[in-house]
Amino acid sequence: MKKVLVLHTGGTISMTQEEDGAVGLSTQHPLNQTRNVVPKDIDVTVEEIFNLPSPHITPKEMLVIKNRIEKAQTEGFDGVVITHGTDTLEETAYFLDISFKKKISVVLTGAMRSSNEIGADGLYNYVQAIITASDDKSKNQGVLVVMNDEIHAARFVTKTHTTSVDTFRTPTFGPIGILSKRQVIYLKEVVEHHAMPIQSVEGKVILVKAYAGMDAMLFDVLKDAQVDGVVIEALGAGNLPPKVIPSLQELIDSGIPVSLVSRCSNGIAQDIYDYEGGGIPLRKMGVMFVQGLTGSKARLRMLVGLNARLSHHEFRQFMTE
Repeated sequence: MKKVLVLHTGGTISMTQEEDGAVGLSTQHPLNQTRNVVPKDIDVTVEEIFNLPSPHITPKEMLVIKNRIEKAQTEGFDGVVITHGTDTLEETAYFLDISFKKKISVVLTGAMRSSNEIGADGLYNYVQAIITASDDKSKNQGVLVVMNDEIHAARFVTKTHTTSVDTFRTPTFGPIGILSKRQVIYLKEVVEHHAMPIQSVEGKVILVKAYAGMDAMLFDVLKDAQVDGVVIEALGAGNLPPKVIPSLQELIDSGIPVSLVSRCSNGIAQDIYDYEGGGIPLRKMGVMFVQGLTGSKARLRMLVGLNARLSHHEFRQFMTE
């Protein structure tokens, strides 16, 4: 018999809808009454470690989840399922993917409709996540997100729609697997990557989004704000308006690490253009290009790298691998 630990953290999957249509926290998690729908060959242990809307989740809560999973790896569990609000689910998933060495399956899931709404998807996603976590094939796939019969790698999945049940997508690369009649089918293998064991999430890493006509104001503010790192969602393949360059150079010269991703939903950041503000001179300035990640995930990657106490070379390699 497979053993799966379920960690409830809150979110829509744990909420109910009131008569006026408002969705809010429930005093009792609705999924706690539904164990009979889980396949009989899976033994489920349930713990409710938070009951928070996902915008309330911070890296400190992510660290608590990470520490509990590490403990679970010594307790005979075959996998862990985390139920989570969808707004920041992809960030928690990615944090878990890069912050410790995983020995068992780790799967996150959630819901777009609360438990008492018509067409509620929480229970279905919950069962499918447990099935995925109990499958031996899931152990070598990194942290996973299971929603709407699809299996996504935490590294690249993102929420793409505010309300649709098929909101979680993987731009450019697509899902790595599917579920069909409770069977886990992997279509791709996740490329192995390095995790950085950490025990703290200290530091202030700021995310900035570039836009047409952007000037140096935001970067001038950051110079005086005692930040520990900056991630920029840049234009196109990785370009910035020219007026930001002098202040950006001052940030880098002061020792503040600066990383760059594309603000586009598909494709990767690359140093292609050789003009003022283009990717080639930005890389020469010392900007680190992070490929394939959203800005929010690149921010968490930098936070993990800073707390791993890496050397300058190791840190740059971690950010750009």
